[in-house]
Amino acid sequence: MESFGDVFELVKSFCRNYPTISDIGFNKWINVLEPYKLENNVAYLYAENEFARKTVLDNYGDIIKEGFYNTLGFEVELNILIKDEEEKEDDEAIKRITDIYGDNSEADALTFENFVKGKSNELALAFSIAVADKYNKNKNVDSSSIFNPLFIYGDSGLGKTHLMKAIVHEIKKNNPNMNIIYTTGESFTNEIVKAIQNNSTIEFHEKYRNADILLVDDVQFIAGKEATQEEFFHTFNDIYNAGNQIVLTSDIAPSRMSRLEERIRSRFLKGVPVDIQSPDFETRMAIVKRKAELVGLQLSDPIARLIAEKIKTNIRHLEGTVNLIKAIAAYTNEQPTMAMTQRAIREMMVENQPAEITVDRVISDVAAMFKVSPEEIRSTNRRANVSLARKITIYVLKQVKNMTYQEIGDELGKNHSTMTLHYQDACNMLKENAQLKENVNEIINNLKEK
Repeated sequence: MESFGDVFELVKSFCRNYPTISDIGFNKWINVLEPYKLENNVAYLYAENEFARKTVLDNYGDIIKEGFYNTLGFEVELNILIKDEEEKEDDEAIKRITDIYGDNSEADALTFENFVKGKSNELALAFSIAVADKYNKNKNVDSSSIFNPLFIYGDSGLGKTHLMKAIVHEIKKNNPNMNIIYTTGESFTNEIVKAIQNNSTIEFHEKYRNADILLVDDVQFIAGKEATQEEFFHTFNDIYNAGNQIVLTSDIAPSRMSRLEERIRSRFLKGVPVDIQSPDFETRMAIVKRKAELVGLQLSDPIARLIAEKIKTNIRHLEGTVNLIKAIAAYTNEQPTMAMTQRAIREMMVENQPAEITVDRVISDVAAMFKVSPEEIRSTNRRANVSLARKITIYVLKQVKNMTYQEIGDELGKNHSTMTLHYQDACNMLKENAQLKENVNEIINNLKEK
């Protein structure tokens, strides 16, 4: 990396993919920060004003520092300066916005107390509390390994990360000196790659294998990555055999993680897998009202009902809509209205539309699944695995983009009749090979959800 600016671009990329940061939160508070310098293990960044500086430090400071550690391999302190001090908004304006918008530190705290319970998540909540209570000396809880590992799975935005952070919060409250490590599957992968490159695997082992409690969010990310799975297998064994706790989350059940090594999948199933489903209307209403209460926003029942009716599948989107209404109310100096709410819902739904499924994305995802390069799929290479990947690419393009054989042929540099034959070959193989069918469905689902 040539400059601190390059470093910070990687840090921002880390934050953009962090499970608890919404797209709106990233764009509004993190993406607008400007890198200044890295000096004596202190990262200096510029914010536009004091309100922005405080918001970033209170709500995103720890994540940004984690991003620097993930990028640089060592911890840094964070110092956010005010850019163009003489041009910042006057104190009264900032105070007015702060008074209306509020301090989000409590609202963003992920604890059991502010987790809204419903039929869709009550078991996951109960099992998470049971794990945390094992470390509370004031509670008489069976410390057996029944909840080890605890594996929480479900679609994105339903509260898995909230429960993970709540477990950490509760255990730290009662055991401040306990060695608790929270990470993501992606961060774990990036760290082991960096450790191998830097010949620092011993330090990596010491960090993870000595954890009293290990929590890995989005563990499905390690599937299909041989070196990462090997390292994770031994890390899991060391922690589990020491009698220490492991908590994992994923967007799919462990039994459906087809690209995960069987020896790891079997260990995931040793404990308790529990799912979180999309919240029903009553739970969505409760989430909206609770979030509004936490940020100091008064919402009428019709407004809360409108949000709950329109935003149905993702809790982050519900909370993001409330935050957006709060921000609009702050800048307009008005109380929330139905029109304001409808605007916030529209913007939230546009903001969270899946990314466009391009031909390059399809080719890239298929190539990754079959461990070939995108260039090989587009080439005339007839090696068996490349030929299979090419045929699956044609199948996926037909399924997700409804392209004609002529259009697909133009993209891959092949003629129309060849595309037709390859597509039929793919269909026949998928009928005969259940595992291949499952892998291809995983590609298609991932494309539609990104």
